[in-house]
Amino acid sequence: MFSALVLDTDDGEVQAWVRSLELHDLPDAGPEEVRLEVLYSSLNYKDGLAVTGRGQVIRGDYPIVPGIDLVGRVLESRHDAFEAGDLAIGTGWQLGEVVWGGYTQRAKVDGNKLVPLPDGLSPEQSMVVGTAGLTAMLSVLALEEHGGEPDAGDVVVTGASGGAGSIAVALLGALGYSAVASTGSEGAHTYLRALGAERIVDRERFEDGPARPMESGAWAGAIDAVGGDTLATLISQMQRHGSVAAFGNAGGHDLHTSVLPFILRGVNLLGIDSNTCPNDRRRRAWMRLADLLTESHYDRIRARTITLGDVPAAGREIVNGQVQGRILVDVQR
Repeated sequence: MFSALVLDTDDGEVQAWVRSLELHDLPDAGPEEVRLEVLYSSLNYKDGLAVTGRGQVIRGDYPIVPGIDLVGRVLESRHDAFEAGDLAIGTGWQLGEVVWGGYTQRAKVDGNKLVPLPDGLSPEQSMVVGTAGLTAMLSVLALEEHGGEPDAGDVVVTGASGGAGSIAVALLGALGYSAVASTGSEGAHTYLRALGAERIVDRERFEDGPARPMESGAWAGAIDAVGGDTLATLISQMQRHGSVAAFGNAGGHDLHTSVLPFILRGVNLLGIDSNTCPNDRRRRAWMRLADLLTESHYDRIRARTITLGDVPAAGREIVNGQVQGRILVDVQR
């Protein structure tokens, strides 16, 4: 017997509660299944939407165990890359959305959807950053691969007080970039400066969209967690051959922009997909996270540690914008 947070519906209303399950209750994960003792998960905005029923996150059948992140110890493996005792990370690949996710003490996961925990990164640290850290690292990698260099000029991060945004600020600072954090939360200024932001700009600077197709070139690079008019403004303000790594749509999924920044300045718009990112690239990103982030980063990034039973209330907080930093879920407590 083990514990898991299970979502089910009652007259169309999503309900979440901690239940005792047995291994046969978990859906099989295919011919290359890996069985895990889950050690930690994390709470992301998407998880908050799932457990509160506020978004169409769950696309599989109910009941389902949510949680888009997990790290665990392999108990049994039918996959050649893993054997008993190994530590493995699972993020994305529809975990906690279509297939059962990380809010459980035991899991069955397709081994093709796991990557090894890299040396230098503890299970706890991996879930302090979780999908947010992977997304931020993939964004930084994309900027680097398109000519981004620390001495090129300011790199702005929008939605900087969120999980992925704040970790992006930390990574840029660790790499020596001039990181500029854009946020609407005055209470996050000290936090962002401690992570490595050289200065703070108000999100109002971007959220009304650009006044002209091309404005003054202010940014050598950008990491955007917002989308919508904020992304359109960033594109218009990029310096020549600058790049925007975009992964969010909190400000809307429509993009009203012009071709001019792309053909006259050579601006690059780089889409970041952490959900179905190929495993080779995932492994590279996790290894870079292990190299770049220090213990002090994790201490600053982690807001608190919660249990499975705490997830529904914390989920309400995160969707209401009441969480600064990352929430670690200790599923064994």
